[in-house]
Amino acid sequence: MNNLIKVILGAGFATAVAYFVHSSFGNLPHIEFLMIAGVFGAYMAMNIGANDVANNVGPAVGSGAITIGGAILIASIFEASGALIAGGDVVSTIKKGIIDPVAFSGDPMMFVYAMAAALLSAALWLNLATWLKAPVSTTHSIVGGVMGAGIAAGGFAIVSWGTMGKIVASWIISPLLGGLIAAGFLYIIKSEILHKENRLESAKKVVPILVSIMAMAFITYLTIKGLKHIWGDILNILPFLPESKKPSIGVALLFGAIGAVITYILIKPRISKKVESLKNDRVAINTLFTIPLIFAAAMLSFAHGANDVANAVGPLAAIYDAIAHTTISAKASIPLWVMVVGGLGISVGLALFGPRLIKTVGSEITELDQMRAFSIMMAAAITVVIASQLGLPVSSTHIAVGGVFGVGFLREWLDRKGTNEKHQELNAQLAIVDKVKNDLANVGDNYKRKVELMEQLKIEKKSAKKIKKELRENYVKRGMVKKIILAWIITVPVAAMLSAFVFYILKGMGV
Repeated sequence: MNNLIKVILGAGFATAVAYFVHSSFGNLPHIEFLMIAGVFGAYMAMNIGANDVANNVGPAVGSGAITIGGAILIASIFEASGALIAGGDVVSTIKKGIIDPVAFSGDPMMFVYAMAAALLSAALWLNLATWLKAPVSTTHSIVGGVMGAGIAAGGFAIVSWGTMGKIVASWIISPLLGGLIAAGFLYIIKSEILHKENRLESAKKVVPILVSIMAMAFITYLTIKGLKHIWGDILNILPFLPESKKPSIGVALLFGAIGAVITYILIKPRISKKVESLKNDRVAINTLFTIPLIFAAAMLSFAHGANDVANAVGPLAAIYDAIAHTTISAKASIPLWVMVVGGLGISVGLALFGPRLIKTVGSEITELDQMRAFSIMMAAAITVVIASQLGLPVSSTHIAVGGVFGVGFLREWLDRKGTNEKHQELNAQLAIVDKVKNDLANVGDNYKRKVELMEQLKIEKKSAKKIKKELRENYVKRGMVKKIILAWIITVPVAAMLSAFVFYILKGMGV
């Protein structure tokens, strides 16, 4: 499918949303603006699907556990399911408490202009980032959009700079936590399975434990992040659970522990049976992680749809609420049609434009196989659970990409004294450098020879540096790392500047 057809199909979805809004709410004041906001919301949802969802399925695709087509199908179903089943019915109108609603002086249309500007600016930035093959945080994009529009409406004083400071901290916390946890699990797999003489016997013992830990992590993650919006309904079904507005970490861990025990009981005999027909090599061991990876992609997609769909529909729901009730509310109900726009929009964007970022996350940063991808997916779930309980601001995008960085750098560190051909070439070149240095130290007063050796040393060092760079690029593409980190850093300010610009345009038009 060429790009023009993809753009036409995407525009068709946005147009359908605008038509629905007009036919359903034509009697509301400012219906034209609600139609425009519907288009912006659809555009934002598609861009979330194109950019953010790649983190949930990219490692599984890059490892070969699943095809791009299969990943898109699974992610589309579970993203939409998460949004519609567990996406919640109420959303904060000012995402993350970035700005004070007082800034709008009780004028609903000023608030509407700001939310629409935030939506469009975040979507435009995500679109550009996707085109540049840079996975960025959609939450940070919408936060930047809300901040920029708020500053344009009421000045710098209305911004909660403490909240913004926490978001900036997440640029460091998220990838570090994700990278360290992913590297930790990969190290366990390498040391406890791959570096053992009888890999199959070790895999028979270790893999069921790892998969059970994964089950516990994902069930805990889903309980905390994916079920919090429907926790009241769950309490009605399971009245013996402690009464609370949302699931506690204790209840989530209990669910996770039960799931881990059941998983271990079910999977251990299957793993034992499967290893009997496998060869004692790395390729065979990798196949044991294929099915867990597919489940991980599905669970991450469901949790993402349940938890992050508000990035697309929150401002749209706020705009609808402000126009319908001519007031600014701290929280707004999310009508079913708005949630459908978010869920379907994410799926449409993923299907049309997602493969670009899926390939980037899965194969263009570092080479992934199933066990490396498994470590990354584990890190994604565990990091969110830990950070939620410690009150640390984290980004699911930064965690997943940080996990990719982590496994790549761990491979480089472990193989530093490796024996492959490239390492041997580097060691030989470094030996030449040492020999020239030694000759230079013992050359005495022969000035001409000293000059020759100094020139030779410069050439040999340059050759060693080139080989070292090529070797490092085999593990982690440094250029991709730099580009992605730069994109993370500029996400909030770029979205904010775009949003302020759009806000002034909308305000000037008086739509």
